[in-house]
Amino acid sequence: MAVIHYRTADVDGFNIFYREAGRPGAPKLLLLHGYPSSGHMFRDLIPLLAERFHIVAPDLPGFGQSDMPSRDTFAYTFDNLADVIDRFTITVGFDRFALYVFDYGAPTGFRIASRHPERITGIVSQNGNAYLEGLSDAWNPIQAYWQDPTPENRSVLRDMLKPETTRWQYVHGVADESLVSPDGIALDNHYLARPGADEIQLDLFGDYRTNVALYPTFQKYFREHKPPFLAIWGKHDPFFLPAGAEAYERDMPDAVVRLLDTGHFALETHAAEIAEAIIDQFGR
Repeated sequence: MAVIHYRTADVDGFNIFYREAGRPGAPKLLLLHGYPSSGHMFRDLIPLLAERFHIVAPDLPGFGQSDMPSRDTFAYTFDNLADVIDRFTITVGFDRFALYVFDYGAPTGFRIASRHPERITGIVSQNGNAYLEGLSDAWNPIQAYWQDPTPENRSVLRDMLKPETTRWQYVHGVADESLVSPDGIALDNHYLARPGADEIQLDLFGDYRTNVALYPTFQKYFREHKPPFLAIWGKHDPFFLPAGAEAYERDMPDAVVRLLDTGHFALETHAAEIAEAIIDQFGR
């Protein structure tokens, strides 16, 4: 059984909660979660990889057990999320590491990788997008807010914060819903229900436009540095289409692309398959 430690790092006064497992000295692997989850989403993956990797899985600022300061004192932008996690990696001694990025973890991790290519030993993108063709029509309401950030367009996005929407994100495209634990759904909804969390998430929906604007920068990094790359995708994801996974091959011809018969939260149903693919690519 893998031993998992639950720790908090002080990053310039910002408390970042994280999970840690594996042997110090083993190849390092940084796991970055997405919306609306936390490092809890890696609960099944970490034990499968802990014998081969030294793993840390932080909760992003404003998510999970990490600090959630007021919007008056911290601007919730992806640049700022990346700044905090970048400093977090130094704080916990992750000088060179592979990245596992999912959803919001992708624009966070790709910012760090493009800033510090010498520190990145490889990347796993699990439904973590960096190409326009990967964006589905489910992004239309959010894109409308980018183009016209009125209170009315912001209010429309509140439907994405509802408990039933969280559940839908977990089970959409899953062949057998009984494989999806209700605990992760309940925990995400608990965090979303905290006072002020709604406005923080709406801020991040609005700021996601900066991620799309950076796609050319991320793609330039892929072309120039060609990190060992695994794109492993739940092919029924309602937000990020399989074309987004296949597009990585355009800039990195040696990238490995695998499509799984599941949805957005692929680890809920395919943790073993994803772990085996990571070990095949990076851990043998």
